[in-house]
Amino acid sequence: MNDDVKMFEGSQIRSVWDNEREEWYFSVVDVIGSLTESNNPRDYWYRVKKRMSEEEKSELSTICRQLKLKAPDGKMRLTDVADMQGIFRIIQSVPSPKAEPFKMWLAEVGKERIDEIIDPELTIDRALEGYARKGYSREWINQRLQAIQVRKELTDTWQDHGVKAGNEYAILTNEISKAWFGMTTREYKEFKGLKKENLRDNMSTTELILNMLAETATKDIAEATNPQGLDENKQVAQDGGSIAGDARKSIEARTSKPVITSKNAIDLGRLIRDVVKHDR
Repeated sequence: MNDDVKMFEGSQIRSVWDNEREEWYFSVVDVIGSLTESNNPRDYWYRVKKRMSEEEKSELSTICRQLKLKAPDGKMRLTDVADMQGIFRIIQSVPSPKAEPFKMWLAEVGKERIDEIIDPELTIDRALEGYARKGYSREWINQRLQAIQVRKELTDTWQDHGVKAGNEYAILTNEISKAWFGMTTREYKEFKGLKKENLRDNMSTTELILNMLAETATKDIAEATNPQGLDENKQVAQDGGSIAGDARKSIEARTSKPVITSKNAIDLGRLIRDVVKHDR
């Protein structure tokens, strides 16, 4: 299962890609909220279900399921979801002028995923476009895409060595983080003033590169020493993070400046552009 957040006319639609079934599942409450602009889409969805006939409720049980999605408070909570066919059926029960545009949007989402399966490079192209629209520099975007690949290689290695996805990945990530920049990922995010934002999307180029070094070193050490399970991989994560930590200390000793910054990547890009303009 791969979580994602998609946007429809400014509304966030939480979604999950089921690799086994090769289908998107969408949060029903998010879809309801987008279509109705209700202040309480969860209550609206409850009333929709209550109005349904027994036959409709029986059909609903076949098109809806519950999966854990990230709630606004950051916790993973069970949420009603439906695949595309189910969402199309639910839309029929929700009078909204946005119904037709939403159907077209759903069809495009499905087409994009099929296209990406056929040609994975399209995923990279869309990521490039998304970061560019947000104002990131080309150099930073190239590093960020490389960081995504490095992270995937690391989690694949963890999986091969008996580490469970989810909480155990988070524990090992914290071990790497503490070893190279002296903070847990939560503390790092707080230092940067982040809440729900992605930490890596707010790293400077140097921070990104050192984080990649830490994760690559962890992967290489794990492949060489073959640790099994969470406890054995903890030490490997600490060792891999320490390699990047030593590099960070070396950079700081030679520049007399801290590598870790409270600024995000876009802030740093704007700062550089302002300096260039001033020099001109």
